Amino acid sequence: MHVVWFKRDLRIEDHAPLGEAARRGVVVPLFIYEPGLWQGQDSDARHWAFARQCLEELDGRLRRLGAPLVVRSGDAAEVLRSLPVTALYAHEETGNGWTYERDRRVRKWARESGIPFTEFPANGVVRRLKTRDGWSRLWQERMRQPVTAAPARLEPHGLDEGALPPAKAAIEVQRGGERAAHALLESFLERRGERYHREMSSPLTAAESCSRLSPHLAWGTISARQVYQAVQRRRETAEGTWRQALAAFVARLHWRDHFIQKLEDEPRIEFENFVRAYDGLREEEFDAEKFERWKEGVTGFPFVDACMRMLRETGWINFRMRAMLVSFAAYDLWLHWRPVALHLARMFTDYEPGIHYSQCQMQSATTGINTVRIYNPDKQWRDQDPKSEFVRRWVPEFDDPKRYPPPLVRHDEAAKRARDRIYALRRRLEARAEAEQVRERHGSRKRPTRRRKG
Repeated sequence: MHVVWFKRDLRIEDHAPLGEAARRGVVVPLFIYEPGLWQGQDSDARHWAFARQCLEELDGRLRRLGAPLVVRSGDAAEVLRSLPVTALYAHEETGNGWTYERDRRVRKWARESGIPFTEFPANGVVRRLKTRDGWSRLWQERMRQPVTAAPARLEPHGLDEGALPPAKAAIEVQRGGERAAHALLESFLERRGERYHREMSSPLTAAESCSRLSPHLAWGTISARQVYQAVQRRRETAEGTWRQALAAFVARLHWRDHFIQKLEDEPRIEFENFVRAYDGLREEEFDAEKFERWKEGVTGFPFVDACMRMLRETGWINFRMRAMLVSFAAYDLWLHWRPVALHLARMFTDYEPGIHYSQCQMQSATTGINTVRIYNPDKQWRDQDPKSEFVRRWVPEFDDPKRYPPPLVRHDEAAKRARDRIYALRRRLEARAEAEQVRERHGSRKRPTRRRKG
């Protein structure tokens, strides 16, 4: 019994573990519902609702090949111990701290049981990377490798299939599954993506002009390699604004794995500041009331509140607005990034730990190496929603003083205090020394673009 453990790779195409197991004998496609994972602080019912849709379709495709998905519930090592496992195959996963420890327990069980456990790269992230030098070249090589074809047929395994737990999301999430992923990619490359580079910043246009593949990449219903190669094929015939749009999209695909690589290389950044000299900067001044009002979208800043309400109701908001939400929490409200990150993780249907924690720290200025970018909510409102269409949709009461609260803070004053405190800390020798270590370990190796004079 060659067990293929599906985790966040819920597809049959470009699935190296499935392809390898199918060449060796009877395949047991396995999904383990792990209560400890789904009860975590960063988990929400919207995540399971999306994943369950993906698993239902995955089961249907596997069933047509001859070997339906086997579902078990419990601790992964205990579940595997209860099955007739000859060999175990899975993709590498850069997940949260919980999955990191779980994978260590499974590897320990496999070693002690004499079970071969083979893990395959899932994307452009390199396990046990020694240096970031040359990483972009490695990423390109990964993306250009041939896509693994789905098996033509699987031998029946004869095991009891089990059943997926029900889903009870409070919102209607994006549709999951391989078919939905490929339909989104096709519509993006044929129609929706032409103005991607110009329209991804405004919440008015981003929902249509962005690919919307992020939850599918997070749950693996399509691989980064499949997306990359489809985009490259489209670039061969692209003209006009399509060229800029597709170049921008490939850069974002590369950027995605660049950030996940940071968590792969240093798992502690889910819990601790990149630069430990920043410890204590915000922790003792956490204002619970401000945090709750930020979460509920009643800060008195209409554009911030509209973004939070859209996210809460749909599970998605575009990247610039995500950055603004974190920036507002970190600088205007002086909230520590960790509880902010946990709340947003629960809200994002496309929650990807590797991107998420790096970004929350970057937008909170605790990486030590990135520009302190303090978003002005009113300027973003003017730039991204000049006619207040977005605000009126999500905060209909904003122009009624009796119903809509006054601003929690004065942005200019809060931004100045935050900037002064952060730059004072950045000037300290220990903070500068740590920041250089972060730059060496995690910084991009791209050469800076030379600016033209004038």
